[in-house]
Amino acid sequence: MWKRFRLEIEMSCIFCKIAAGEIPSATVYEDETFRVILDLNPASEGHALILPKSHAADVTELNEEIAAKVLPLATRVGQSMKANLGCAGFNLVQNNGEAAGQTVRHFHMHVIPRYEGGPVIAAWEPGTSTPEGLAETAAKIQAGL
Repeated sequence: MWKRFRLEIEMSCIFCKIAAGEIPSATVYEDETFRVILDLNPASEGHALILPKSHAADVTELNEEIAAKVLPLATRVGQSMKANLGCAGFNLVQNNGEAAGQTVRHFHMHVIPRYEGGPVIAAWEPGTSTPEGLAETAAKIQAGL
């Protein structure tokens, strides 16, 4: 039952179809594990998405072998952006769950070039806490690790 349900998800996942080459994309890199494409709605010129070719809804479902390859690939893409697009830096953004801004339930990492004088992602207002509040929150997280 689970395998059938999983197959149905993958067959309907737009990023699975793009990663498999079934839907055209502006591909900037491809290997046996990933396809890196340009985002259709870029935050800046050159905004790319790293798509694993195997389906995982988010980072919590990501295979450890694939997870170990994502950051080195993102680094290579960002370095190429700096060298060839002239950006001054880049953001790596990876959202998990709708509340975090994930709009497609297929793990993907954004590599967003940032240019001098351009906007910078700042999705939160800095809050405040107390040492006691931090200790309590840390203990809750530690309990699950």
